[in-house]
Amino acid sequence: MRKTSLEWIYKLAKVDERVLFIGSDLGAGVLENMRQDMPDRWFMEGISEQHIIGMAAGLALEGFIPYVNTIATFLTRRCFEQIVIDLSLHSLPVRLIGNGGGVVYAPLGPTHQAIEDIAIMRVIPNMTVVAPCDADEMSRLMNRTLDWPGPIYIRLGKGGDDVVSENKHGFEIGKSITLRSSGEVLFVTTGIMTQRAVAAADLLNQENISTGVLHVHTLKPFDEQKLLESIEGVRLVVIAEEHVLSGGLGTIVIEVLSDSDLSTPPKIRRVAIPNKFPDKYGSQDNLLASWGLDASSLVKVVRENLIG
Repeated sequence: MRKTSLEWIYKLAKVDERVLFIGSDLGAGVLENMRQDMPDRWFMEGISEQHIIGMAAGLALEGFIPYVNTIATFLTRRCFEQIVIDLSLHSLPVRLIGNGGGVVYAPLGPTHQAIEDIAIMRVIPNMTVVAPCDADEMSRLMNRTLDWPGPIYIRLGKGGDDVVSENKHGFEIGKSITLRSSGEVLFVTTGIMTQRAVAAADLLNQENISTGVLHVHTLKPFDEQKLLESIEGVRLVVIAEEHVLSGGLGTIVIEVLSDSDLSTPPKIRRVAIPNKFPDKYGSQDNLLASWGLDASSLVKVVRENLIG
């Protein structure tokens, strides 16, 4: 995903002189083609994320569209005040691309795990929050970012994830996508949990448990209408996310349902990271499985709550 997003920054910069790149100690060779071709629109500022946000804000005020790329947890935790005051208060068109959303950096421990980034960013006025599920969807997203009003936070996976999105679904910021039609069960997911939900849904459908998947690539603005349409006739909704229980996709869904006029809402089950700092090290897949965020565990959740 990161490779795709960076390639798109260069593509956009070639067709729009307002586009520029600001990175934070991302290693040698990052966007080298852009550095060579457009040195006045390529900046690598080192480990100084708060400064980078202020710099991006100033450039946006001068008419540029800065694309900022750094590690997600530093971008969201460390720069919160600058993002609120410098960017969002003025609704500036800065694109914040966070590497390693969720537990991509699991081997590095809790300091590098962005497990509450969605909650942090979605509460900020004027902020748009997007979590694509694969590289193909990232391409469709990046093509939409150029003229989007206001700041955008883009949560990146590690890259190399299975492609489950399809070009036929298109991409519109603020509109969720049905990847499997709803039945008795509906998975509501975002980011790379969509792959796991699709795999679980396919297994359940083989057992004649009709299961749908609603992929919420945009968490803010949230597609309330699509959610309410998708849960019609559904007995069980399972919300699966690579994020802590508080403030993320599960919280959003519950907020929408609590404000709706549903007479008989479906049973809701949330599968997410516990609200505590992770104390385990390993791979992303190992940690997700330990929290029940793998396909087989999601199948088990459905069986336990639907069949009993």
